[in-house]
Amino acid sequence: MQHSETHPDTTHLFIGPFSQLLTMEGLPLKGPLLDSQIPIVPHAGILIRGGKIIKVADYASLKEEALSVKASIHEFQGPAIGIPGLIDAHTHSCFDGSRARDYALRNSGSSYLEIAEAGGGIWDTVQHTRNASGETLEKLLLDRVDRFLRSGITTLEVKSGYGLNTQSELKMLRVIRSAKRRTAMDLIPTCLAAHTVPRDFSGSGTDYLEEVLEELLPLIREEGLASRLDAFVEQSAFSPEEITPFLMAAKERGFELTLHADQFTPGGSEVAIKCGALSADHLEASGPREIKALAQSQVVATALPGASIGLGCDFAPARSLLDAGACLAIASDFNPGSAPMGDLLTQAAILGTFEKLTNAEVLAGITFRAAAALGLNDRGRLIPGMKADLAVFPTHHFNEILYHQGQLRPSLVWKNGECVYDKTL
Repeated sequence: MQHSETHPDTTHLFIGPFSQLLTMEGLPLKGPLLDSQIPIVPHAGILIRGGKIIKVADYASLKEEALSVKASIHEFQGPAIGIPGLIDAHTHSCFDGSRARDYALRNSGSSYLEIAEAGGGIWDTVQHTRNASGETLEKLLLDRVDRFLRSGITTLEVKSGYGLNTQSELKMLRVIRSAKRRTAMDLIPTCLAAHTVPRDFSGSGTDYLEEVLEELLPLIREEGLASRLDAFVEQSAFSPEEITPFLMAAKERGFELTLHADQFTPGGSEVAIKCGALSADHLEASGPREIKALAQSQVVATALPGASIGLGCDFAPARSLLDAGACLAIASDFNPGSAPMGDLLTQAAILGTFEKLTNAEVLAGITFRAAAALGLNDRGRLIPGMKADLAVFPTHHFNEILYHQGQLRPSLVWKNGECVYDKTL
């Protein structure tokens, strides 16, 4: 491959030739997809300027145009399949500590309550994260981001939620903001202060949510730390009755909403729909009623196969959601407790196997449909005007990507028109 230096906005960049370029152009946001529907440009080239795609066309003909505008040329010497940069729309990547003991205890038959009583569970991560310095958390986060970038992820959602008090939640969100400035990756911060009621809080769940609303959220808005809010709607966290007024109040203050919903019991997806959330995530406990309601709404249904693998429980009903007409995104749920793998491509491939999803449905779920879960309309498709974010796999056919279930990795990753990972270097 020929290399060039950083490209200013006035410089054109030309990449190719791709054996196949999967543009995702024209695919619907909702409902099932067939592999035959995937728009593929064979022997393709991409012309880029200012970090955005200008044109996609046959390589030979587009190269003439690229030369006429004195574009920098990045030419592949072997097979190359190009897809939009992957988007992981649900992670808990900012934390300190390990829950390896929890994993061993869970697989040995211990219950959630027994693990918590033994000093494990989410409170263990909260304590480690509270005690860690901002510098430590930022280094840990950047190390993880680098690993994700090498796997083809170019946009990563990152939640707080292991602080569970004003000071520590602000620390986490400031760390995410600082890390965002030090990586090519787009980090999308989400406040998850409504993860659970902290053990050291003396009041009720409603009291805690009121404190978040009146003390924490104004500071987040003042510092511009996040515009997204998440909450865990579950018997072990917050009931629909507790959380709904809180969410509506947060929405009135300008926060976009997403929810942990229907993980162990139903109810959360109904709240997500009622509150106009961007997405409802988990959905392992969603039944026919919840599936139908999600399909008829504008809420993105986000499956988190990493949690199912980590906990040994059923997957979200992805096939049924798609067949009902829902928009299905797929995210890793990377966290130290229930989803420690943190490998989006592997998890998406496994979900596809168990839920009988087409490759088109899986790839849509980790590109443009995942972008919709984050409320982003400038990425996830390789078409003019979109961000030049793409992952390049060293193979001849796109089917190979999911066939290898995460073992085939990108050889190149581009973010905003810059090569941010090159396996050959």
